[in-house]
Amino acid sequence: MSVNKEVKRITTNTLHKMKANGEKIAMLTAYDYSFAKLFDSAGVDVLLVGDSASNVMAGHETTLPITLDQMIYHASSVVRGVSRSLVVVDLPFGTYQGNSKEALSSTIRIMKETGAHAIKLEGGEEVIESIKRILSAGVPVMGHLGLTPQSIYKFGTYTVRAKEEAEAEKLERDARLLEEAGCFAIVLEKIPAALAKRVTESLHIPTIGIGAGNGCDGQVLVMHDMLGITTEFKPRFLRQYLNLHESINGAVQQYVTDVKNSDFPNDSEQY
Repeated sequence: MSVNKEVKRITTNTLHKMKANGEKIAMLTAYDYSFAKLFDSAGVDVLLVGDSASNVMAGHETTLPITLDQMIYHASSVVRGVSRSLVVVDLPFGTYQGNSKEALSSTIRIMKETGAHAIKLEGGEEVIESIKRILSAGVPVMGHLGLTPQSIYKFGTYTVRAKEEAEAEKLERDARLLEEAGCFAIVLEKIPAALAKRVTESLHIPTIGIGAGNGCDGQVLVMHDMLGITTEFKPRFLRQYLNLHESINGAVQQYVTDVKNSDFPNDSEQY
């Protein structure tokens, strides 16, 4: 029997057992109650309240503008829809970099005000003090290496990271550092598949890939991309499972037509 079917609730411990068992971890982003409830009942192991809410919910160009208060609002909405999935919340830009005390106070606010189960933050050696301080308070931390969107202005591009040997070596070193510090898992974003596989095999903790090949212990996608709500984002790693953009557009156009033609509501739809 698979590990995730044996448990009533997915915990960080469940994910470690799944890795040991060779069982893949399915993770999706969620930002509100209704979708969180749907994803939870569909069997998603981990729900990430991503700072990608900045893009897909608020319409910003990058993840940088979203605030801690806004992340708390989204996370508390998601938690209310969940009975089984592990809920992980992104620490937004500016709430942890360069100040481990601020990192801890941001984390404590998220945990107390949302009921979420863990936090995620971007970076390796540069943020290790923040990670250690958060872990010392008993809060599980998920790492994030490779393409780290909060550093987009430093990179200057969303292309694949760690193709060069020096950056690949740093990523492997950072992954080991994150594991040694006590992170329960690491997201690997947009790096060569061979490197992601090598990192995954070298760690005891699970890796979750996004554009990092199928050698990772799990995968994550942004719900709006995977469900085809957004249409302008089409990287190679994205598999679109639905075309909700088309379906919703068609349904709404039909509704508008029916209202304009006095076809809605009909006799059976009124009191």
